[in-house]
Amino acid sequence: MDPTGKIPPQPWMKTPQTRELMAALKAGGIEVRFIGGCVRDSILKRPVKDIDLATPSDPQAVIKVLEQAGIKAIPTGIAHGTITAVIKKHHFEITTLRIDVKTDGRRATVKFTDDWTQDAARRDFTINTMSANDEGDIFDPYDGLNDLAKGRIRFVGEAESRINEDVLRMLRFFRFYAQYGRPPIDNEAMIACRKLSHRLVELSGERIRGELFRILMAPNTADIIALMRSEKILEHILPEAGDVGRLRALAWLVERGIIMGEIETDPVRRLAALIKPRTNKEEIKNICSRLKFSKRESDHLLAIACAENAGDAPPINGLSGEQDIRSACYMLGKDIVMDKALIEWAGEISITPHQKPGVTEKWKNVLSAIAAWQVVRFPLKGRHGLDLGLNPGPELGDALKKVERWWMDQDFRPDLNACLERLRGEIAPSSDHPSTI
Repeated sequence: MDPTGKIPPQPWMKTPQTRELMAALKAGGIEVRFIGGCVRDSILKRPVKDIDLATPSDPQAVIKVLEQAGIKAIPTGIAHGTITAVIKKHHFEITTLRIDVKTDGRRATVKFTDDWTQDAARRDFTINTMSANDEGDIFDPYDGLNDLAKGRIRFVGEAESRINEDVLRMLRFFRFYAQYGRPPIDNEAMIACRKLSHRLVELSGERIRGELFRILMAPNTADIIALMRSEKILEHILPEAGDVGRLRALAWLVERGIIMGEIETDPVRRLAALIKPRTNKEEIKNICSRLKFSKRESDHLLAIACAENAGDAPPINGLSGEQDIRSACYMLGKDIVMDKALIEWAGEISITPHQKPGVTEKWKNVLSAIAAWQVVRFPLKGRHGLDLGLNPGPELGDALKKVERWWMDQDFRPDLNACLERLRGEIAPSSDHPSTI
């Protein structure tokens, strides 16, 4: 088909790595176009992250041409026709045009083709079917340009069929609507999502987590999450979700309400704000297990969403004093305390949007105090107690904990000698341990 539009030369098109790749493929007789996201985002003048390409040539032929040009070619998804070209740490995915022969809602068996329109027909949304050559000529078989201009997220062909081929497309629909869409939402897509929402349980936890995190990172995440709830989508992937008001307030705080360089948008923090406030430790562990969180993600969510994990750390609220804030930062870590404070403040705003004069300033002071926290280390080590004659084990641990608690109550000011003196005082009333210090 003939091109229907054009994008000016893009910075990512003009990099030495992209030029080297395109020159090598052309020299080897390989027809190739840029495809999908890099074309779509260039039209919208958005940053381009990944550069994907498509070709009617067989993947083995592409590998041969690249290797002859001295370019590393990795068969990252050879069964589906995808290889990765690597040039000076820059990665380019190159996929052979294909059609789906068989699908089961999670994976597909494919057959290679040389027909660009057939390949486009198997993609999810019209805005992702556009391709462009290195001159910037845009090929648009399904009117993606028009849909992109109108903010219309529309499935290629029949929405229900597209979702049945890959159930993840249901979540991708909401993600792309969050990133590129404008009302009114496509009615056919919504009907299909409602009808097939029960199939979401067929997806792996990893795939659900990936799309859920991307939706949570969207600027208008609360609106999208509320839409997913109203359409009975959310209940199949996150039944523990609570009211979106706290999530909405948190997003507003971080994006517009406060200006602090230390605070960045974080999907786990946003998830914690979305979960019902009284969700217990076991329920949170179940979320982490079901969605296949990494250990770091699991620990993070447990620490900021579960009150049981705070231990003896003082609760942080808009009236917290600096010493309580420092104690909490010492016990839990600065990042955890910052997240807990943001979620707590967001919870207040969700209940009382128009707060009393001075409340906002007090909360900002709390966040500033957290941001200013510098890590301190307890001066005593186990060897100090052993040198004083304490026995290894519970006796030593209990004594050190008592002194550490005292040191925290003194706002971390006592030095090593003062802590040693305090330790001697803890030992003396109940023990005749000889001092060797």
